[in-house]
Amino acid sequence: MRVFKIGIIGLGKIAQDQHIPVIQANPAFALVAVSSQRGLSVAGVPHAFKSHGEMLERAPELDAVAICTPPQVRHAIAREALEAGKHVLLEKPPAATVSELVDLKRLAEKAGKTLFATWHSQCNRAVDEAKRALAGQAVKRLHVAWKEDVRRWHPGQTWIWEAGGFGVFDPGVNGLSIVTRIMPEPVFVRRAALEFPANADAPIAATLELSTGRPGEEFRAEFDWRQTGTQVWDIMIETERGTRLTLAEGGRRLTIDGAVVADEPAREYQRIYERFAALLADGQSDADDAPFRLVADAFLVGRRVTVEPFHP
Repeated sequence: MRVFKIGIIGLGKIAQDQHIPVIQANPAFALVAVSSQRGLSVAGVPHAFKSHGEMLERAPELDAVAICTPPQVRHAIAREALEAGKHVLLEKPPAATVSELVDLKRLAEKAGKTLFATWHSQCNRAVDEAKRALAGQAVKRLHVAWKEDVRRWHPGQTWIWEAGGFGVFDPGVNGLSIVTRIMPEPVFVRRAALEFPANADAPIAATLELSTGRPGEEFRAEFDWRQTGTQVWDIMIETERGTRLTLAEGGRRLTIDGAVVADEPAREYQRIYERFAALLADGQSDADDAPFRLVADAFLVGRRVTVEPFHP
């Protein structure tokens, strides 16, 4: 079996919690380099660099890189990696703008390299089962509730409150990625209210009215980063036939008409790297931009609401 030599660019919380242990446990990959502006290293990984440029120059054996930086700088880094002949995996959100992602698709095709824009919440068996159950049906009601505590999941991070940091859509795009994956028809943002703290350039909460364009639909998505106590990542759907589906716990657990269809431990990042290995072996790319477009559309049509300042 081919073993792909991979490097990680950006050693923040998600890289340390997910990417590093998952890569090290996958026999299709060998983690041979990391890059951290803070000068961090990883035990057992032979190369540690302070910049991605240094990594690309001094670790020519790399087949691929996983980019886990804040989204504002991903396009420039991914562009350099593709031009250096490396395959690229992008943590979500894949870039700062939709246009940047479109450009990376073009560059990857031109370079003949794999580009993989990951949406980890799609990588649950329950999500696959929900997609199958909804195939051929018309959805009447949809409610997304994605509410979590930013202090718990992004401790001390400031980039998320800057323009291009996405704010509550950093986790909220996970819920939207499930919606775009399972819905039998494309979904659009009709209206949105985005709540911006008075001291931030990114929203802390958002409410979206969604639609496929069919009359009589009731589609709503609610995102909030001020949730304390129980964290909520649920999607509830009712079809015109009366079928009721609930995807709970971030897409890990599916019930249909009250019966449990799928309920298993999350293997999202394991499945991401299994998929990446398959894409590399086949010489293919996967850079779905549908969830990203919904976020962009929410900013385009959204009404800005200023709320009290937020202090992490």
